[in-house]
Amino acid sequence: MTTDSSRTNPAASGGISTFKGEERALRADRLGTGGLLLSVLAATAPLMVVAGVMPTTFAVMGIVGQPLLFVVLGVVLILFSIGYAEMSRHVHNAGAFYAYISRGLGGTAGAGAALVALVAYNALQVGIYGIFGFEVSGLLATYADVQIAWWIPALVAALAVGLLGWLKIDVNARVLGVLLVIEVLLVVVFDIAAIADPGKEGLSLHAFNPDTLTGAGVGTALCFCIAAFLGFEQAPVYAEETSRPHVLVPRVMFLAVGGVAVFFALSSWALTVATGPAAIVGTSQKQSAGLLFFLTESRLGGTFTDVLHVLFVTGMFAALLSFHNVVARYAFAMGREGLLPAAFGRTSGSSGAPGTGSLLQTVVAVVVVVAFAIADDKPAGDPTAPVLQLFTWFGNIGALGVIVLMAAASLSVVVFFARRGAAGTQAWRLITSALAGIALLVIAGYTVKDFEVLVGAGPDSSLSWVLPGIIGLAALAGVALGLVLRVRAPEKHARIGLGNEAFQLDKAASS
Repeated sequence: MTTDSSRTNPAASGGISTFKGEERALRADRLGTGGLLLSVLAATAPLMVVAGVMPTTFAVMGIVGQPLLFVVLGVVLILFSIGYAEMSRHVHNAGAFYAYISRGLGGTAGAGAALVALVAYNALQVGIYGIFGFEVSGLLATYADVQIAWWIPALVAALAVGLLGWLKIDVNARVLGVLLVIEVLLVVVFDIAAIADPGKEGLSLHAFNPDTLTGAGVGTALCFCIAAFLGFEQAPVYAEETSRPHVLVPRVMFLAVGGVAVFFALSSWALTVATGPAAIVGTSQKQSAGLLFFLTESRLGGTFTDVLHVLFVTGMFAALLSFHNVVARYAFAMGREGLLPAAFGRTSGSSGAPGTGSLLQTVVAVVVVVAFAIADDKPAGDPTAPVLQLFTWFGNIGALGVIVLMAAASLSVVVFFARRGAAGTQAWRLITSALAGIALLVIAGYTVKDFEVLVGAGPDSSLSWVLPGIIGLAALAGVALGLVLRVRAPEKHARIGLGNEAFQLDKAASS
């Protein structure tokens, strides 16, 4: 299928600078395959998943077959990525999800998706500050005998992330890359140690047995596990900052999904091997988030475990920075297209980074952390303490938002190519997108249904509908904004999702 020549990327041809100046374009050619891959993988926070998500899933859901769940989800997300990657060859926009949805389902739906994306990624980023502050304050108490409130390191981290957000994206990629590589290496060392020194059941493959995926907890376990993959879908956000987005973005997405699925499947299997499949649920319930450190202590010693604790924190910082970069670019794309004030649609002159969007995200993070700090009147170990609620509430709100966006993007892929008469040539991609969309809708349904379990609230708690309702309100507010623009500013409505290509249209109209 050939693309419309009027929809080429004007950033590459200089169209933007001749029309409006480079301040309204993200600088191209700053990320290659390695930098882009590291930027998106950092958001998966591998050590946070292995040390936090996996033990929680084993303990709360009682599902031994978590390794198989990662394989199943890997297949679903590969199916999603097939159409999503093909879409990335035709649309290069820092607004990624909402740009894709706009192209397929129209500008009004795109406006709804834009606000959902902004809320979801902000929630994912801000939520991590809770667990980050909790862990840093714990490390200082243990190793330096210094007692500080969790919100102090959280606020320091917010300011540091905000500062890095103003710098060049290639600087960020190097920071993320170093932290990510060290994290992965340490987890691999544990995996090897667990396989070399298995529990009393030996090298059992029972966790990959389909019979382990039975019971009422499977749907909710899918919700926990899919959150571990969040990050790979961010690759198109950086499309404007790569030299060959039509090649690099699809390549990075497939590498990220495939790598994450294999890595987490093997690492969760290693946990079952270390304890024995029969004991993994009980041990996880006893050790909670300390499971990984409990297992490394006996196999790899105290020094390795201490290093692992430190890298657990730096890995969270990498995830904070990765999500911050994404939020800043969504705000930039929305400001450029009239969904946010125009100030957000400009980059900082010195670094070419979306400075105003970065500042917005930092302000949101600081305000939320301060609010939870003021409300914090309980011991940090209390599961209802605000420091832990910040992580669980916001993390699950963000995960729900991204799942909904992926489902909508799957539908958009089908409509996009069908409207262009490419249903025949793209048939297999449309089928995979439809299958992925259905699967993602099922997971979203389970997420809403079991939200009280995900956030640790009671079945009668209002949180079970208030928190997921935030995503619903964001979608409705965005759609309302789209409808208003359609009536009062149709030229802005027509720009939604166009990104850099709008500048090419402006240039043609003014010539």
